[in-house]
Amino acid sequence: MTLTRWIILDAVSSHAVGMQKSQCTEDEIFYMSCRAAYLAVLRSSLSNITSKEQLCLVLQQAGRNPSQKTLKKYWTQRTTKLNFDDFCEILRKEKSTEENELMKAFKKLDLNGHGYISHSELYKVLTSRGEKMSPEEVNEIFSLADSNKDGKFDYREFCRLLVSTAEQCQTVAMEKLEADTKLKRQNFGNQSESSPKSPLSQGVTPSPETPQKTELDTTPRKESRSSSRPSSARSRRSSVSTAITMGASNTKTGRLCEPESLQAWHHLSTKGCFFVEEDGGIVSLQYQLTVPQTATVYLTIRPLNLSLEDEKPSSWMSVDTALFVVTGNRTKEDPSLVCFTELRDKEKFGWKGELSAGTYYLMPFTTGCRLKKKRKPVVKAAQLVYRTDTGELALTKEFRAVLSDIFEIIDLDGNGLLSLEEYNFFEQRTSGEKCDEDAWAVCRENFDTKKNELTRRGFMELNLMEANDREGDPSDLWVTLESMGYNRALEMVEACPFIIDVYSEDFRPSIQPVDLESSSKILNTALHRSVIAKGEAKAIKGHDNVIIHTYRSEARISSIITNKSNHKVTVHVNNELSKNCVSSRGMSVFAVEVPARTKMVCQHVVPINDRQEWTYHCVESIL
Repeated sequence: MTLTRWIILDAVSSHAVGMQKSQCTEDEIFYMSCRAAYLAVLRSSLSNITSKEQLCLVLQQAGRNPSQKTLKKYWTQRTTKLNFDDFCEILRKEKSTEENELMKAFKKLDLNGHGYISHSELYKVLTSRGEKMSPEEVNEIFSLADSNKDGKFDYREFCRLLVSTAEQCQTVAMEKLEADTKLKRQNFGNQSESSPKSPLSQGVTPSPETPQKTELDTTPRKESRSSSRPSSARSRRSSVSTAITMGASNTKTGRLCEPESLQAWHHLSTKGCFFVEEDGGIVSLQYQLTVPQTATVYLTIRPLNLSLEDEKPSSWMSVDTALFVVTGNRTKEDPSLVCFTELRDKEKFGWKGELSAGTYYLMPFTTGCRLKKKRKPVVKAAQLVYRTDTGELALTKEFRAVLSDIFEIIDLDGNGLLSLEEYNFFEQRTSGEKCDEDAWAVCRENFDTKKNELTRRGFMELNLMEANDREGDPSDLWVTLESMGYNRALEMVEACPFIIDVYSEDFRPSIQPVDLESSSKILNTALHRSVIAKGEAKAIKGHDNVIIHTYRSEARISSIITNKSNHKVTVHVNNELSKNCVSSRGMSVFAVEVPARTKMVCQHVVPINDRQEWTYHCVESIL
């Protein structure tokens, strides 16, 4: 076992206090301890962890002793923040270090079995192996377990001290939570083991009325009764209930119908892809649509099936998609919503109507109900490269098939070639950089091209060159694959490619990809306005300034919370009576804190099996 920097020892001077027993379930105790550790470092469970150092401190408060390797696993180069849900998920994986495990590690150094290690031996190990420590850190550790100053490090005493310190940190954090009545009142919500875990999905940021970002609170209540019930009679009265029963997807209601003589219309298509970020957010390309004259337009978006077998479609074909059309300056926080694709035909969503001459922005959207961060590790990683009989490196058949699919996704115009612009969207996604004209010229000289664009064969050659540069080490290749949504089994699990079709009766449309980003403020504003404009509004009883807007289409139900008051409100949400449903929150019971004078997505819900009837039953209460 690698010894890490013992930052946790700063808390050795904390006084030991006894843990109070409660009638909580094991799951509730886990979430309370998570919350206690989180609040020992951060101001609120709605705050984000914003650095690797902060993550280390919060984990230590929870009794963990993370190595640098462990921290890098959860805080990668692409990570910018982690929320409370992410922290809880990490704690489920990173178990507390047991005293006997520490003892085993030290016994490997104590070859004679004396029960101690000399200062020189310990110094040599800690400053030369694993995560190297400074002389000052080694001396500090040594002084803790050399009480009689005989130059012998009593590792038994040190292990007891370390485990005891970790327990004290947890105890102090829990007592702080218990002593703060304001924080204790926020102990609510639960996460069902049967529900898939999900970080915050796309569309959960507040409206631009107040550009403050809030997050989901998942900490359970400490009361022994069902945590899904508000804690007082007043809370039970201050609620609003919505029940909607939806038919199977073969219903004719709201069915998308193609315009007559569509084949004679002008047509243009472009591709794109939804990508799940480390923090659970979803990003995709945004597009600019130019309409030279007023005309009737037909827009559709659908997942892109890469499978060659019709009877075995790609796994992401069930992911819901939508397209929001806004006008005005795309960089403004308050664009005008023109329309969105709410009619459906199987996996295709569309809109038909008249657009005036001008510039529009197309913003792809998915609820995140069926496209989420996958936490399950792959047992066996696939092989990407191998050595031929002549000793040369070659790409495996499986890897070549995946690269061919990636080429299909990033070939936005579908002409079988990659332009510099298309290749740069790929580079932006996988490396965060862009290829300039000079570098592209070198690329054309060294790899197969046609009409100054990279062919599929050239794309394969480029990846083989990358493998050769690393002498067969596939590390960089895996970074590319994981950025594109693939796991170590070469399955696309955190991405959903899609295709957008634009038809015009009177002119040839012009569509141009412009950015690879979440565009969260603009997209959320458009989403909020679509739900408020077409949804049902209900004020929570006793709180006329807190309104729940519920929109339903054949494929999804979305709800927005509008808080018109001058103070923050906490809304408890209970979906336990829903049937055949999955929420973008990944939980049946949760809570949302909505800042004053803001709008916020409460949740999106889609059916688990859209071939069966599904019932949405939601109760929102003020706590």
